[in-house]
Amino acid sequence: MKKSYIFFAALAVTLCLTACNKFLDEEPISSKSSETFWETEKDGNSAVASMYALLRQGMNNGLFHYAHGDLPTDIFSSDRDLGGEDFNYIQDADWSIAIPAASTWRVMMRNRRFDHFYSAIVQANNCLANLPRIPAANFDTEYETSIRHFIGEAYFVRAFAYFYMARVWGGVPIVSDQVSTGLDMTNYQRASAEDVLNKALEDALTAKSYLGWDNVSTVDKHVRANKGAALALLAHIYAWKADYANCELAAKELMNSNYYSYASRTTYTDIFKGNSTEGIFEIAQNSSTEAAAAMIGSFTLKTPYLTTNTGNALWPLDTLTLRQTLFTDRSDLRVQHGFDFFDTGDPICLKYKNLSYTSSGTAVMPLYMSNIIVFRLSDIALLLAEAHAYQGEYSAARDLLNRIRGLAGLGSSTVANADLFEAVINERGKELFLEGHRFYDLVRLAKIKGVYRFGSGGSAKISSSEFQQGKYYWPIDPLLISNNPLFAQTAYWSSEMQ
Repeated sequence: MKKSYIFFAALAVTLCLTACNKFLDEEPISSKSSETFWETEKDGNSAVASMYALLRQGMNNGLFHYAHGDLPTDIFSSDRDLGGEDFNYIQDADWSIAIPAASTWRVMMRNRRFDHFYSAIVQANNCLANLPRIPAANFDTEYETSIRHFIGEAYFVRAFAYFYMARVWGGVPIVSDQVSTGLDMTNYQRASAEDVLNKALEDALTAKSYLGWDNVSTVDKHVRANKGAALALLAHIYAWKADYANCELAAKELMNSNYYSYASRTTYTDIFKGNSTEGIFEIAQNSSTEAAAAMIGSFTLKTPYLTTNTGNALWPLDTLTLRQTLFTDRSDLRVQHGFDFFDTGDPICLKYKNLSYTSSGTAVMPLYMSNIIVFRLSDIALLLAEAHAYQGEYSAARDLLNRIRGLAGLGSSTVANADLFEAVINERGKELFLEGHRFYDLVRLAKIKGVYRFGSGGSAKISSSEFQQGKYYWPIDPLLISNNPLFAQTAYWSSEMQ
């Protein structure tokens, strides 16, 4: 395998995302004044908003959202070096490489550590414990509505963090402690995957009961949770548990609200600027104060969209998957407006082309200003179609599938009913290309239908036997185990770690 250590070292500096030997190194934002902080509505709003900032840090750390959700799938090619040794290993689903304990900046280490998400959980716990302390008289808005929404947001963030980790590692610690400083987890064990999912489900249901459809602030409509975000999360949790009857109920409640609407596919990439009509929950980074100097666009764009890269995109898309598995019809509006150089050896996805440039001395640096679109209407429509197909409700599944195809300018699907579940997963691959869903969709396809498509051509990445042994769950980094011997390694990887 090719090596690119010089670039990789530079990348580590550029990402500016560090880790340390403490299990949790992000201090909850409100902890600096725990005794006096919780006095006004403004304090409560600030504390709740900080949960999302901490969540963003976890999802960006080591390009976590895309390194887990897209990179180890059939949409990326192993034909070229990916601009860093660790990204090559992640892409190949070879997650066991040895990394020196001092190399906390390494992308693989950061992607094997779940501790980054506990800062958001701790902040949510602090919010749940302290929000009721704020006197109703200190609210400028209607107290009952606002305090319930704040509390609902805290339950949502905690549910989301647990679900996010459960899909990656299966079992992780369940933390209910309220702390005012860093969290000492040396006495925690990993809960079972089932218990973590049940905790996420419990919190998501509670969030739904507290949240209304309208956010506290219309400015933060999509980047702060509302009832729609809670329902979308519930639909995904139920689908992951293969509880498709309840997945259907949650998705239908969201769809029937008519709170969201589909964006035009002729302006498809505008969705990723954030705050589109179909956005349900997003991670904000579309302003100059939230933009990152190294994001997914760094690896998937090239000139003329990224003027600092005059060569090929650093992460090459798999042309076999792109042109023969997913986008077989060039009239697809998502091809016409979501890609460039489509029929060349180096096609690129344009979803993350929203950027600006800043100067540092003589160097010009891009700032990526696309939100992470976590849930959107098309995602939930296709998840509902998946639920219908699983339950043998083929007409309802086909109607939803064809609705999404129609938005893209395509005709109705003609696949047989027996193949409809896989066809929906395939459509999700097209509609949600490079949005952090592909790996988890392929896991569900493998579980439900025994179809394994993690690689393209002769690259299996995860074989059927490896899947049955649980390889789709990530290992935790050995550094976490050395800091806390109570942590057991993920089952498949216990004999694979180097």
